[in-house]
Amino acid sequence: MCGRFSLIMEIEGLALRFEFEPYGLAQPPRYNVAPTQPVLAVRGGEPRQALYMRWGLLMSGAGQAPSGRPIINARAETVVERPGFRSALARRRCLVLADGFYEWQHDGAGRRPMRITLASRAPFAFAGLWNAWRSPQGDVVESCTIITTEANELVRPIHDRMPVILPEELETLWLDEEMQDAAALASVLAPYPSERMAAYEVSTLVNSAFNDGPELIAPAEQGRLL
Repeated sequence: MCGRFSLIMEIEGLALRFEFEPYGLAQPPRYNVAPTQPVLAVRGGEPRQALYMRWGLLMSGAGQAPSGRPIINARAETVVERPGFRSALARRRCLVLADGFYEWQHDGAGRRPMRITLASRAPFAFAGLWNAWRSPQGDVVESCTIITTEANELVRPIHDRMPVILPEELETLWLDEEMQDAAALASVLAPYPSERMAAYEVSTLVNSAFNDGPELIAPAEQGRLL
């Protein structure tokens, strides 16, 4: 799964990398993004649209109260099959921007938080799905979920799942509003190449969503690099 991540680059740099207009957006460094918090997402169109969405997909229809817990992750293996996800896969795809994510490795010493990034430390995009829910009062809440897949060789010793990181060359396809071929879209939901990633142990400060500072991404003392 993916339950925490980071995004540190300033909005101007993100706008250049992901081809959107940054006007009206502010992106302070985020070192510990948690479920239900706003996340920076990019949707397709000409030009692309960047906006903040609530992390945790609200699935109920307009005017109905959301049922169950917000869905922070959707399994790549079932997005084509489940009705709510199938509709979003066809019409409501987005990029969720990040530069690293956290997973907790279980061993004899307990749970050890690990930060996983690209080897280059560059920002990247998770494959996301979004939905718009309208409350009975007429307020619209736009929310999103991050698609996960089986872990690659780097992540597998830490966790058996990982978020789908889209290769840069496939981001345009994912955002293409004319693309509705479910099989073609599902084919890009694969583990990112492990040789292009890195992982290292970080402080247990990341365990609390109330902590959000640069010390969270510093390598832990005597932490292991993978």
